[in-house]
Amino acid sequence: MAIVGITEPQHTPRKWAPFALAFRPFFLLAGLGAVLLVALWGHSFARGAQGESYFGFVGWHSHEMLFGYTAAVIAGFLLTAARNWTGVQTLRGLPLALLALLWLAARILALLPVPHWLNALVDLAFLPLAALALLLPVLKAKHYKSLMFVAILFALAAGNLLVHLQLLGVTKATANAGIYFATGLILLLIVIMGGRVIPFFTEKGVSTGFVRREWRWVEAAAPLSVLALALVEGFLPQPVLVALVAATATIVNGIRLSGWYTHAIWRVPLVWVLQVGYAWLVLGLALKAVASAGGFGTLLALHALTIGAIGGITLGMMARVALGHTGRALVLPGLMAWGFALLYAAALVRVFLPLLPVPYAASVALSATLWVCAFALFVLSYAPMLLRPRIDGLPG
Repeated sequence: MAIVGITEPQHTPRKWAPFALAFRPFFLLAGLGAVLLVALWGHSFARGAQGESYFGFVGWHSHEMLFGYTAAVIAGFLLTAARNWTGVQTLRGLPLALLALLWLAARILALLPVPHWLNALVDLAFLPLAALALLLPVLKAKHYKSLMFVAILFALAAGNLLVHLQLLGVTKATANAGIYFATGLILLLIVIMGGRVIPFFTEKGVSTGFVRREWRWVEAAAPLSVLALALVEGFLPQPVLVALVAATATIVNGIRLSGWYTHAIWRVPLVWVLQVGYAWLVLGLALKAVASAGGFGTLLALHALTIGAIGGITLGMMARVALGHTGRALVLPGLMAWGFALLYAAALVRVFLPLLPVPYAASVALSATLWVCAFALFVLSYAPMLLRPRIDGLPG
């Protein structure tokens, strides 16, 4: 993956650059959303209040974590990475600000008493527009292998549509299919990008002469197995079939992760956060297989994947990408390593504490609190660098 430098005429130094490149507004919005959306939901859950939402109480939480928080991270990452992949300038300035405002408007409208069609229209517009913003530089540079990411964004939009169709009364039972399909697609994106960056970051980060081990059949089967799980869970959710596919994905991705591991990762938080996140992916897939066979809680297995894998990988990627793209050394700021630890503690509490004789509501509230604290540390640590220009004076 070649890194292409993009130069611009030098101007008077600016004090602020929140829309210079997509990672800036979307990582900041994702961090703030992770704090506020979960804090609001956790507070309502602890009080036993259902609250008013277009999506319904539980539906709002699941939708916003996937199509709100995670979609923001994905948009910020892909529209930033595409500039390096293609050598073509991606969205910035006013168009980027408008796309970020659209994302924010969807989050706010979901909590206001506005017509349901308006909620749906604004929320559904974001992912297709992000996909088109990615498609244009990809086509201009003829970087056709990146079209799969455009396809994933449009597929995520289709999953979101399935949710809204049920809420609008057009269909009767498509919301769960949309949620599970979207979850699987996000895991697929993690598997694809994880295979590109996690072993590379490990080799560069540990400085011990470590060389990854790869198996061609594993590299082919890892994303295919997760894609199969997304399709099966979304559209053919037969327990035996889900268990078989999830078990296969567990084995393949577990072998893959073993080829990336070295004990030296524990000295480098920016490396171990990603490897632990991928380990949660493997664990979550295994728990999903067991849950489909009736031996574990389905919701607990789902949270192993959403908090542990999706939450951990996205937080780790935002932390690293923001450092590199603001011209800083890859040295984790301040207490951010504790942020990673708090995030994975939130996953452990949410998945395993309910198995003990403790109140379920207490375990949910504790997990939500740990999540909020983890992302609060991210916002406090990274907001200044996301809002201000690169320290090396380069564009972006």
